[in-house]
Amino acid sequence: MLTGTALVAPATMAAESAPAAVAAVPTLSAKGAFLLDDTTGKARYTKTGDTRRQMASTTKIMTAAVVLNTKGIDLNRKVTIKQTYRDYVVREGASTADLRTGDKVTIRQLLYGLMLPSGCDAAYALADAIGTGSTVAARTKSFISKMNAKATELGLKNTKFDSFDGISQAGNNYTTPRDLATIARYAMKNSALRTVVKTTTIKTSATSSTGATRTYTWHNTNQLLGSYSGAFGIKTGTGTAAGPCLIFAATRNGKTHIGVILNGTDRYNDAAKLLDYYSGASAAPSMKLRQLPAGAQRD
Repeated sequence: MLTGTALVAPATMAAESAPAAVAAVPTLSAKGAFLLDDTTGKARYTKTGDTRRQMASTTKIMTAAVVLNTKGIDLNRKVTIKQTYRDYVVREGASTADLRTGDKVTIRQLLYGLMLPSGCDAAYALADAIGTGSTVAARTKSFISKMNAKATELGLKNTKFDSFDGISQAGNNYTTPRDLATIARYAMKNSALRTVVKTTTIKTSATSSTGATRTYTWHNTNQLLGSYSGAFGIKTGTGTAAGPCLIFAATRNGKTHIGVILNGTDRYNDAAKLLDYYSGASAAPSMKLRQLPAGAQRD
């Protein structure tokens, strides 16, 4: 579980550019939500869209964006897994890709471990690999600085990162539904990330410290995938202060939307109802969530 303090600003709720329809704008469980048209970038719906809130593991969309937009990034570069990463997830009780000490995995594999099982160990490994400095602490601090620099570059004034994975001791890891949708839209311009986040299950092999082959099997915690036709991402998150969160993307009836649910007790139905309403579909009432296998990570 992730911990932190929620940051709340005055609440607003409105449908922006609502379609001409008899049905009422859907009622959501989420405390904060946002939906945008991926083609135009135009807002379609907002609920407390500019209220700062904790975002839990949806933080990892920015982690992935920073990695993938690093100049000269080599997705086939191999990273050796450190015991430090495993100790961290045990200490924090965090979601994990169960990366084994001494294994050599590629940046691409780490992205799958980051986004599917929501591996905080994979996030740590990426921050250590991409950050600069002479120590692990310096490199991870550098990486978080890159996350904040990217937020500034995107013009986001209500987003701050103090974590590479969403685990925030001081509560200074926050965003708004509008900002997080902007980050997601930016990140999803990368074809490699689009391939990762639409994957429900992957089996991938790495070389262990003894030279043996180890197979990792990761299941995507995003249950909207395989449940709502047209869904192709993006990331879950759950925390004590943040509540259940979801960044989602789907194409229905030729319309592609990216959306955010923050602190939503029924996040998948919230997403499906928004997607239905703004694309003219009617899939939400009959949607049955894809079940995760026993032992799979939940987030």
